[in-house]
Amino acid sequence: MPETKIVIGLSNPKSATNVGAVMRAAGCYAVDSVLYSGSRYDRAVKLNTDTKKISSTIPLTAVEDLLAHQADDIKVVCVDLVEGASPLPTFEHPDKALYIFGPEDGTIKQSVIDQADAVVYIPTIGCMNLAATVNVLLYDRLAKSATHITDNLLIRQSRDNNNKVKVK
Repeated sequence: MPETKIVIGLSNPKSATNVGAVMRAAGCYAVDSVLYSGSRYDRAVKLNTDTKKISSTIPLTAVEDLLAHQADDIKVVCVDLVEGASPLPTFEHPDKALYIFGPEDGTIKQSVIDQADAVVYIPTIGCMNLAATVNVLLYDRLAKSATHITDNLLIRQSRDNNNKVKVK
């Protein structure tokens, strides 16, 4: 089985709420690390919503350039509503990927798009927010993977403590 690595790159996110929700998604989908560029998140972090405290197990790291420190074997995949992008339902995820997402109120810089191995978009009517986009992308990766777990043990370990419901 090939080695996998999943890194999320957030380009100048402005909302601590969205970054907190991205961190929760990172925990749910076994992301290795989350990077972010820009200074807006640092100013908004006091509103953090990382309710599962995922940042204690998955690094959330500020970087100047999302592309600067990536290993050669990691494919760069930009996720944004840009002309010429491939629709996510037809996209084949690489084993090792850095997924870069644009800011809530903008887009990924052309210079980053130009360096990407792939550019994909989620074919919705209108745009989703940052956290929703990350969740959909990570779910798509999981759904297309042959390695996901589908059993009651996973359900028991993942659900809320107040949920003891069973299908009879």
